[in-house]
Amino acid sequence: MTVIPQTSNPRHVAIIMDGNGRWAAARGLPRSAGHKSGIEAVRRAVRTASDLDIEFLTIYSFSTENWSRPKTEVMFLLELLRRFISQDVAELHSSGVKIQIIGDRTALEPKLVKMIEDAERLTLANTKLKLVVAFNYGSRQEILQAVRKIAGQVRDGSLNPTSIDLELITQNLETVHMPDPDLLIRTGGEERISNFLLWQCAYTEFVFVPEYWPEFNADIFRRAIDQYKARERRFGGVKAQTA
Repeated sequence: MTVIPQTSNPRHVAIIMDGNGRWAAARGLPRSAGHKSGIEAVRRAVRTASDLDIEFLTIYSFSTENWSRPKTEVMFLLELLRRFISQDVAELHSSGVKIQIIGDRTALEPKLVKMIEDAERLTLANTKLKLVVAFNYGSRQEILQAVRKIAGQVRDGSLNPTSIDLELITQNLETVHMPDPDLLIRTGGEERISNFLLWQCAYTEFVFVPEYWPEFNADIFRRAIDQYKARERRFGGVKAQTA
């Protein structure tokens, strides 16, 4: 067993942003108000991650299962992504933040896809913080697509099945450009992973906080990191990832 004591901040933090609807309901507000306030929490999280010199911040903003929500709510969430890109990308770019969107884009309208591509292209060379937004993302679907790619290579004769290993699967995931999360934070009091980065979180430390996402701030973020740093990471027979 490899045991790694934590002496520094995590390199990669992933966040499941949960509780917008319950935050709004507790205040007698529509769910859309919770989602809108959640955008402010995203901005606070990005600033805090940057202040703490965290290299990667991945946020779960819209899952493949969210399409089953009421149409008005889905449309509002799509509009929030448009607003975030149009209103925040320029400032993020000036702050040195690199933006990447992971998830299935085939279900999104072409204008929104172009906005995503333009934001990624604009911030491509930035190095201060890599902000990864999981939108229309599902980890099972991501793994399924990786398996289909590999199966296609076997079918075409370009890959021997005996060459398939863990690294090959990792190389075919959307997250190939970043290390696995060191820390995953979920707000809202729920304690489950909800089809988010299943492959990547094999040795991730989890911190569940009771506050709803619109309440998330620098103090809550720092407390979660303090919990992470108080632990000894145990990797079984797997060496700690240093890349």
